[in-house]
Amino acid sequence: MTDEKNGIAEIHEQCHARGPIEWDHMNRRRAKGALISAKTEGTSMTMIAKIGSYPISFGPSDTELGGQALEAVVVEGNEVRTSWAGAAGAGVGVAACLSQAPGVLRTEYASEEDLKVGGARICRSTIILPKYEKITFGIDDTDTKEGGATWVLALKCGEACSIDGATFLGMRIIQLNPKAPEKTTNCTGSVITFAVKPEKKAELIAFVKAFIEEKTMSKTTGICYFAGIRLPDSAYAKRVKTELLTREEAVTEAEKLGITFIDSANGKGRIGALGALLWADGGVEAAGLYGETP
Repeated sequence: MTDEKNGIAEIHEQCHARGPIEWDHMNRRRAKGALISAKTEGTSMTMIAKIGSYPISFGPSDTELGGQALEAVVVEGNEVRTSWAGAAGAGVGVAACLSQAPGVLRTEYASEEDLKVGGARICRSTIILPKYEKITFGIDDTDTKEGGATWVLALKCGEACSIDGATFLGMRIIQLNPKAPEKTTNCTGSVITFAVKPEKKAELIAFVKAFIEEKTMSKTTGICYFAGIRLPDSAYAKRVKTELLTREEAVTEAEKLGITFIDSANGKGRIGALGALLWADGGVEAAGLYGETP
């Protein structure tokens, strides 16, 4: 996924085992290049990278060298070219493994030598991917005292999306202020995140709005979205876990941050929908009370 306005990209990678992806994570960090940061959870890695080409500290693993590196992320039309280098076994990863991943359009090699993997060889590859953007939806207040559960509806929405060119990335439950007097029970909101081709963005937004509003049990449901990789910073994120806020405050803050409400209710659900969205990248702490650590 690319965010050309801010010059960054987000790459999701899935491996069959923890060992390879953890090793890749540490070596790519040491090699620097286009990589800004990486986060590994189990067998999945999420990388934030700079768009462009950058020098790398690359070679057989050492104090200041990484045995695998992301050299470049270049956007060309509706494609994204990612350039990789790997030494020895890490060369197998970039020349043979990553190139066969689902979602890869094609892989280019500078020479036939890059196709000879293993041993002490150095391999390079350029893996071309379709261009996607990232879009995050905040959802709250879809249940009542009699029935429903916001996280269930949000998850069902993500999994039900069959739009060609939109990929459901995941759902997160966000703990809001449990002191809210009009809460249902646990006072949580939900976020769902997608990778979407630019030309499919409007279709995806319409799908999420229709799905949630057709199945919600509440008359005050809130739904908002943010298009981009790096969520905006806001004091509202802390406040939604620690204070009692108003719908008007949520609407004003969303407008300031470039976050759009799409629900029809225009009700109190907007407070938690915005709060949930702002915690979408918060890790496990998002599920806890403010200041609570795992």
